[in-house]
Amino acid sequence: MPKMKTHKGSAKRFRRTGTGKIMHAKAYKSHILTKKNQKRIRAFRKEAALTPGDVKVVSQRMGK
Repeated sequence: MPKMKTHKGSAKRFRRTGTGKIMHAKAYKSHILTKKNQKRIRAFRKEAALTPGDVKVVSQRMGK
């Protein structure tokens, strides 16, 4: 059987930590920032762990 190819769209959006968690960037940071307070905008900088329901699908697309 041929090797599984990594889904490049997923590879650019997610990263795996050393412990195996999958991290992603937070949404709502791209535009309309004037009405969002600075505390909220700073919180968007941090990555968040993927929810358990999505881990299976994303890890499969990233080639485990």
